[in-house]
Amino acid sequence: MTLTGNARDSFVLVHIGDRRFAVAADAVSELSPPVRLHTFPHTTNPVSGVIVRRGRIVPVCNASAVLGGRRSSANLFYLVAECHVAGSAELLAIPVNGESELVSGKIQPPDDNAPSYISGTLPAGADSIGVLDLSILAGTLRQPSISYSSGVPS
Repeated sequence: MTLTGNARDSFVLVHIGDRRFAVAADAVSELSPPVRLHTFPHTTNPVSGVIVRRGRIVPVCNASAVLGGRRSSANLFYLVAECHVAGSAELLAIPVNGESELVSGKIQPPDDNAPSYISGTLPAGADSIGVLDLSILAGTLRQPSISYSSGVPS
């Protein structure tokens, strides 16, 4: 992958939990340094709380719960990005750890068994990195978790 000036082919690579993902660069508002996380007693899982960025209240979501990685205690930054939920543009913050990188490349189709929030892949040597569709991921994060272990929703 190489750097180019075409924003449509530009991506920010981030570590969420113990996995790497790509996010379209034009959706990223900022990578915020650690700021105070405001928590509330009745937040829904996976909302960890909110941060205040540039005068706006931004929900912080623990995306590693959905993405299958472990939640890192070394959250060094918040990826603040725009997603579209219920027809409106919203900001969402996702804790990321490790280094972030701006790259460009041609997005490839997602694997056949990829979850709906993976819109494609970027080749990275022998590996491929999943490209997150933040709007679909945000919808996945907002769905209430339902447990049917006893046969009755809880």
